[in-house]
Amino acid sequence: MRDPKLIVGADTSDDAGVYRLDRRHALVLTADFLTPIVDDPLAFGQIAAANSLSDVYAMGGRPLTALNLMCLPDEKLPPDIAGTVLRGGAMKIREAGCLLVGGHTMRNPELVYGLSVTGVVSPRRVLTNDNARPGDFLVLTKPLGTGVITTGIRRDLSPPALVKKAVSVMTRLNSVGAELGESRLAHAATDVTGFGLLGHLGSMCKASAVGAELWADAVPVIAKEVFELIAQGCVSAGSRSNLLAANEVAEWASDIRAEQKTLLTDAQTSGGLLLSVGPRRLEAVQRLLKQERTPCAAVIGRIVRTRKPVITIKRRAAGGPH
Repeated sequence: MRDPKLIVGADTSDDAGVYRLDRRHALVLTADFLTPIVDDPLAFGQIAAANSLSDVYAMGGRPLTALNLMCLPDEKLPPDIAGTVLRGGAMKIREAGCLLVGGHTMRNPELVYGLSVTGVVSPRRVLTNDNARPGDFLVLTKPLGTGVITTGIRRDLSPPALVKKAVSVMTRLNSVGAELGESRLAHAATDVTGFGLLGHLGSMCKASAVGAELWADAVPVIAKEVFELIAQGCVSAGSRSNLLAANEVAEWASDIRAEQKTLLTDAQTSGGLLLSVGPRRLEAVQRLLKQERTPCAAVIGRIVRTRKPVITIKRRAAGGPH
């Protein structure tokens, strides 16, 4: 569907829709939900809510209202468990300065929880995935590995300390996205979720008609134990599909290890923001990320001019920030 007031629709595979209300205000509209990925119902509620809210932040907006979306198994889930999940979600909604205004439940064989979120943004300061420019640096605000770790949880292979680290990363709000949009410090942005880092970077490159160079050794990982879990086969079916899809648009250097390929295509939950930042604004962006205490502010690559949206993956940068 097309309309002059529709600033961002579905055609660029962006994180949310954006609808202009007037010259100063636009709505950011999104919905997302998850099946349980951790055993703690409170943490699951927090993760699912943070994941849903992230789409608004990735567009440079601020969340206004949220609706709970929940599917409940028939006669299998104690009411206190569902209530604890909702309480976890409410904690993150409140932290975001957002208002919970209702929701909807239905029966389903498996528990599902998430949010429909409405946010607000200035029409002139929307962050999209289609404005990355050659010469920009790529900055990542959260380390990778949540998909591997949560797969390890299902197989009783992820140690408690590692799970704790992953939960800490997944429950962090990407609220810095609103600051980046309002200050116009980034040219383009997206959040890294189910399609993995390379999948979301590929969408950015396609939408912006550019290519990218990624530096594998610069990409942060939650902990070195992630690679141990990869060696034990803790790779989800979605992540395996991501790698197959990435191989169609990626050119891998010969010294990229198999476990690095897996990490770069690992399906994330409530991952960080991937930012395309001009060289002159890189220092300001890193300063803001440090001020907002994002889990990381890693410079992991750069946008390049190409005839087709190809991603070249090298071990290290030939020049520029490391």
